[in-house]
Amino acid sequence: MARFVGVTWGMVILLALGMAFGGLWAVGALLYITVFTFFMDRVAALAAPDHPGAEFPAGDGLAVALALVHFPLLYGGVAVLSGDGAAGERGVLFVALALFLGQVSNSNAHELIHRASRALRRLGTAVYASVLFGHHASAHVRVHHVHAATDRDPNSARPGEGFWRFLARAWRGEWVEGYRAEARLRQGRGGHPYRGYLAGAMLSIGLAWGVGGGGGIVALLALAAYAQGQLYLSDYVQHYGLRRRQEGARLEPVGPQHSWNSPHGFSSALMLNAPRHSDHHTRPGVPFPGLDLDRETMPILPHSLPVMAVIALVPPLWRRVMDRRLRRWAAAVRTN
Repeated sequence: MARFVGVTWGMVILLALGMAFGGLWAVGALLYITVFTFFMDRVAALAAPDHPGAEFPAGDGLAVALALVHFPLLYGGVAVLSGDGAAGERGVLFVALALFLGQVSNSNAHELIHRASRALRRLGTAVYASVLFGHHASAHVRVHHVHAATDRDPNSARPGEGFWRFLARAWRGEWVEGYRAEARLRQGRGGHPYRGYLAGAMLSIGLAWGVGGGGGIVALLALAAYAQGQLYLSDYVQHYGLRRRQEGARLEPVGPQHSWNSPHGFSSALMLNAPRHSDHHTRPGVPFPGLDLDRETMPILPHSLPVMAVIALVPPLWRRVMDRRLRRWAAAVRTN
């Protein structure tokens, strides 16, 4: 667990110092989650074992701690960003905090909403609601994990689909399909969780107004949009073009061949092993420290997940990097 704790809390500490003192601390937080992460991913000695073995009970403790620190970082950041500091310094802090929300807080909330404990699931949902994305707690579990790698899942990118087209489709589709899935589950009995998600979003907006007035609301909306965009980038990259085969009247089960993975150690630790995505879909109840990586049965990305997300922002470049790789993988799967 030392690797996960050290990498994630290194970013937390730098962000807190950046909010308190600005200047080089804010720059340090931004460099940590971008340049430093990029180069540390290239240090082979820091790579995690492909098959980690036993799960670590301390994983829940780290997930809870990161969820609890998310709220002071978010609203502390809103207060700073809506204040009177230098525009350049606030811009650096905004990007650093938004990247933290999209990469660390998002991955941690995702971890929590899969837990068996209702308290942990609600904590993860609260993290999502604070960045105006509470419905993801429903859509991810009830839609994405059921229909991943099919056209019924808004968050699975189709072959040849550029990110910006995917983003417009997925943003609306996830909201609608998550709502419908929850409604079918309850069959008109009331208590639809979307009411709670909307209430959480309004509470978050109210807190932003309390700490920063109108500027606080603008800061929260901008941070939420940036963080949500990173989540969709992650889904786009990790499922691009992969399709489940029809087996008679039914689709094949979700397997290790239906998600792209990244073996890079530092960014994987920062994102709580989210880049080990195939094993998560195959065994969604397994906590993050216990996720495996099998390079023979799981498709592997050519670069780390953060680097691939940047490439995805330029669709022609993305297709040049990924489409040939996708065709090779699809051909290999068909022959097995």
